[in-house]
Amino acid sequence: MPTVKAAVVQASAPLFDTPAALSRAKDLIRQANANVVVLPEAFLGGYPKALDFDITVGRRTNAGRELFRRYHAAAIDVPGPEVESLASLTRELGCHAVVGAVERQGGTLYCVALFFGPTGYLGLHRKLMPTAAERYLWGQGDGSTLPVIDTGTARIGAAICWENYMPLFRTTMYAKGVDLWCAPTVDDRDQWQASMRHIALEGRCFVLSANQFLRRDDLPPDLRFDTMDPVLIGGGSVIVSPLGEVLAGPLRDSEGILAAQLDLDDLARARFDFDVVGHYARADVFTLQVDESSRNAVSAVRSSWQS
Repeated sequence: MPTVKAAVVQASAPLFDTPAALSRAKDLIRQANANVVVLPEAFLGGYPKALDFDITVGRRTNAGRELFRRYHAAAIDVPGPEVESLASLTRELGCHAVVGAVERQGGTLYCVALFFGPTGYLGLHRKLMPTAAERYLWGQGDGSTLPVIDTGTARIGAAICWENYMPLFRTTMYAKGVDLWCAPTVDDRDQWQASMRHIALEGRCFVLSANQFLRRDDLPPDLRFDTMDPVLIGGGSVIVSPLGEVLAGPLRDSEGILAAQLDLDDLARARFDFDVVGHYARADVFTLQVDESSRNAVSAVRSSWQS
């Protein structure tokens, strides 16, 4: 198997300014100059850290609704011009990229990971379970967007932020044969590093975690409250080997790009003594069923008299 250069980008994106965020994403993918590039969670569309949208239990306000309107307007359509622009870039560069975004579908927003490759746009994963107050803003994905994409040299999948803590999600991805586990996130706690190393060891896969580094001053001027910390998201991007060894990072306290050469033969070396859904599984004791159907609120049914 070949060696693959992987890069994780740690940066902030302009909130409520999607054209600027798209331009920055494209510049960063070029700068990374890698076979596989991972950008943080919600890079396009923005992660509104520390904003409460003026919500309390049983109460919304006109100001909060207007702030959500701004957030909704900054989200992207899939397919759409931002997706095509990134697809054109990866076709030009001949690379793969995983880009965190906020997808707009009607009145609902989804936190997504977009997959791109040398042939263009490859698909998306919608975050299954928004965390805490994220549920005010984002809908829940379903089992129809759980791709693991075969690049010809390695299989790429993504878990967004706290999806990485969901054991059954991880088992599903392992069963799909994920080799490069991409973890776009905004979790900057020290504990995140333990989880990334654990997933690498558990799944015997490379882990590429890209986090934002967001300052209060990166927010629009009317949303920079004095009560906010100067640094809202402190980074912690990291690259980990299939045996849990840190290959690059964690990067703290600044923006930057981490890169590492991944020896894909390390996948077989690591799975020699542990394959969580293979020779180390006990299918006679444990089984998992995954519903990968699309869950739509409205489905058209053609009756016999219409045919």
